[in-house]
Amino acid sequence: MAKLSPSDYEYRRTRGSVSSINYHFIFVPKRRKAVLVKDIAKRLQELIFELVKEHGWKLVALEIMPDQVHLLINAPTFESPCQIAKWIKGRASRVLRKEFPELLKLPCLWSPSYFVATTGQVSTDVVKRYIESQKGK
Repeated sequence: MAKLSPSDYEYRRTRGSVSSINYHFIFVPKRRKAVLVKDIAKRLQELIFELVKEHGWKLVALEIMPDQVHLLINAPTFESPCQIAKWIKGRASRVLRKEFPELLKLPCLWSPSYFVATTGQVSTDVVKRYIESQKGK
């Protein structure tokens, strides 16, 4: 879905640090239900874009498939992966379940777990290609 150029994940510079922290997240809906389709997927992408902008993250890659979300973002050093996952899954669940009543059939939108791994500059491109290749599967 979202594709950005390599310049979007260069070093992050703040007053007290220089960093390159890229997180590869995978989220799945509860019971791996294929509910992230059509307008729901589009709205989820909008919500992720809003959070990226609000927090100053840099979106490197994003793929939303019916039963999973792959997200590769560059985040500042003061935001932990568990905070990022909580913000994304929390807002998405709250908004999507309110706007799409059919999602209320699930006891909750997301599985309580998630996958996260960090990548370095060299392997970020490998992970980005992997995420982009998931769409065709």
